[in-house]
Amino acid sequence: MSEQGAGQRLRVGLIGYGDAGRGIHARLLRAAGHVVTHVAVRNTERAAAAQADWPGVVLVPSVAALVELGGDLDLVVIASPTGNHVENALAVIAAGLPLVIDKPLAPDSAGAQAVVAAATAAGVPLTVFQNRRWDSEQLTLRALLADGTLGTVHRFERRWERWRPVPKDRWRENDPIAGGLLLDLGAHLVDSAVQLFGPATSVYAEIRALTTPTPDDVFLALQHPGGVVSHLWAGGLTGAPGPRTRVLGSAGAYLVTSFEGEPTPFAELDEAAPGGSEGHEGWLVHGSDRVAVPRVSGGHVDFYRAAGRWILAGGPVPVDPQDAVRTARVLEAAVVSAREQRVVQLG
Repeated sequence: MSEQGAGQRLRVGLIGYGDAGRGIHARLLRAAGHVVTHVAVRNTERAAAAQADWPGVVLVPSVAALVELGGDLDLVVIASPTGNHVENALAVIAAGLPLVIDKPLAPDSAGAQAVVAAATAAGVPLTVFQNRRWDSEQLTLRALLADGTLGTVHRFERRWERWRPVPKDRWRENDPIAGGLLLDLGAHLVDSAVQLFGPATSVYAEIRALTTPTPDDVFLALQHPGGVVSHLWAGGLTGAPGPRTRVLGSAGAYLVTSFEGEPTPFAELDEAAPGGSEGHEGWLVHGSDRVAVPRVSGGHVDFYRAAGRWILAGGPVPVDPQDAVRTARVLEAAVVSAREQRVVQLG
């Protein structure tokens, strides 16, 4: 461990090598200077991709086979479908291996709490991949709130809207228990709101399945203790996506018009700015007046840099797993709210 700690380089076992495992986690682990040494994967095409990406990687057919090699690992990353998270996590915890679980931690709060309880009882380090905490957008907004630029905030809006009339054919769109936008993007949206404005004390929700067997049209309204109301949207059938973020306060508003290249008519506001969108992250707005906001730099790779310090140098946990349990409870309350068409109070 001391040799690993000196270089801050984690030896990582990765469970799953699909869209999340390869497309997100492996890419960020490499950028952070860590190395994927083992991959649990059964699909032959994905196994070949892992070998091409990480020469010398050890491929195993199951989670059980991976944890048997625990002495060669500093960290296990679970990037399997959400419905497998609890089973996979409990196996890794039983082997005593530190782990990162992709969000959402589990399909429901009972599963999420069971994983956290097992890790706590075993003394196993556990965190959850809430990577959107490191978005420049989120960091810039936190800085504005910290310095009081917006005055007293009364409303927070965030949209994760796409025009995808022909949905992808994946487990995420088709699994009625662990799939859908409520669990997928809702976990990010709720976490963002709670990190900014405190816990949700109530939730009202509208949830529909328009083009897939799982929810693909989601609206949540959260009440926070200080009086802020969060309105959160996730949709796959949105021909005209709205502005990504709008925060309303007594001293003005913060507006982020576009997001990660997703098509939106509001992106023209950024494109019309001197120099385009480079160097700033949204706008301070007062009626028709707007001023570009300097970007606070950040990126998802910072999660895995923090994970290296956490595992190898005793740094703080990147994300408290209890936060993921609380998010799961909000999402469960949202399901009740949508089904019963009422506001649900949260303890």
